Amino acid sequence: MAKKLWGDRMDIKRILSAVDHTLLKQTATWEQIRGLCDEGGQYGCASVCIPPSYVRRAADYLDGRLPVCTVVGFPNGYSTTAAKVFETRDAVASGADEIDMVINIGWAKDGRWEDLLGEIRAVREACAGRLLKVIVETCLLTKEEKVRMCRIVSHSGADFIKTSTGFSTGGATREDVALFRANTAPGVKIKAAGGISTLEDAEAFLDLGADRLGTSRVVRLVKELEHI
Repeated sequence: MAKKLWGDRMDIKRILSAVDHTLLKQTATWEQIRGLCDEGGQYGCASVCIPPSYVRRAADYLDGRLPVCTVVGFPNGYSTTAAKVFETRDAVASGADEIDMVINIGWAKDGRWEDLLGEIRAVREACAGRLLKVIVETCLLTKEEKVRMCRIVSHSGADFIKTSTGFSTGGATREDVALFRANTAPGVKIKAAGGISTLEDAEAFLDLGADRLGTSRVVRLVKELEHI
């Protein structure tokens, strides 16, 4: 009965289909990554988001059953553009379907907007047609800087703007997702990530305009719900 009542008020399938099922902890093992891949497929997630060192093995294991996402310049964003381009090319060669890159936040603070645009475009080219999500780490930016990054990502050719790494001082907020929706071009999608701890949060982010959710918790919450 509890499961039926929950389903009546929340579209669990819609939420799961937007989830990049994520494991980016430094201690992640192959056994854990393999389990993440199994869960992602079983629960109909959008992708699995994993460390670069596991991309080839995960891509071979999944064999096209689920997209593999990985991270570039993660989590601090201050590696050189050349390093980010190399990471991206290496990830694509290993079988990555989606790339989540971190911007150089110091450049945003310095007002180096053209450099930021150039870097995103360089990584986009290295993606060779794979999806590119640009992580701007909203918790470290002012409102004006967030708006500026919305415009830059909109002009860069990237597919998504993403709120957070989940490794800084804060994660996604409803206010930031609404701000993104109001300030990005219509074709740019939004990924909310970091700190999504309830199914209600997940649904609220989707209702505000998020297209993807970066989270390690949603699948676990649904599994717990199945045992009520």
